[in-house]
Amino acid sequence: MIKLILLDFDGTVANTGRANATSYIEALAEEGITISMEQYRAKYFGLRCPEFLTDIGITDPVQMRRIRERKVEIYPTHFDMVTLNEPLWNFVQDFRAKGGKAMIVSTGHLSNITNAMRYLGIYEQVDGILSSDDVVHSKPAPDCFLKAMEIAGVTAAETVIFEDSEIGLAAAQASGAAYFKVELEF
Repeated sequence: MIKLILLDFDGTVANTGRANATSYIEALAEEGITISMEQYRAKYFGLRCPEFLTDIGITDPVQMRRIRERKVEIYPTHFDMVTLNEPLWNFVQDFRAKGGKAMIVSTGHLSNITNAMRYLGIYEQVDGILSSDDVVHSKPAPDCFLKAMEIAGVTAAETVIFEDSEIGLAAAQASGAAYFKVELEF
């Protein structure tokens, strides 16, 4: 019997791809670094900020922090680009109404996730949120999913995961839980 649904946020619960990408592109442009929307979508979508910035050649911790903080500041200005995956969200709320639990498990930062959830009016409609700050090894390691299962007191056999990115799907598979791939327009 399924008792827990674990949901990635960006690209699964909400279509945040364009808002996130635009925010990073603007923050990087302020540092004199140019990256296109197509480059971001093809190569960096789904990566944690430190891995993304390192991959594009930024290694200075001060610059990384400055870009990351600036992206967080810019992101809410693009919430008009964020949309809720209503069919999935309605399914999850029906599951919760029948006694199941649902948690957000994301590589994103808690402030980005909670701000977007508040914007969408869904912040109070989950049983917990785990972000990249809650685990040492982020996706593709299964740690975040395993920790969520531990918190909820369930096994992998009692859990279903919804994910969109390849690293998230790898983490879901490694967790031992059943999982589904979600595909939203970017």
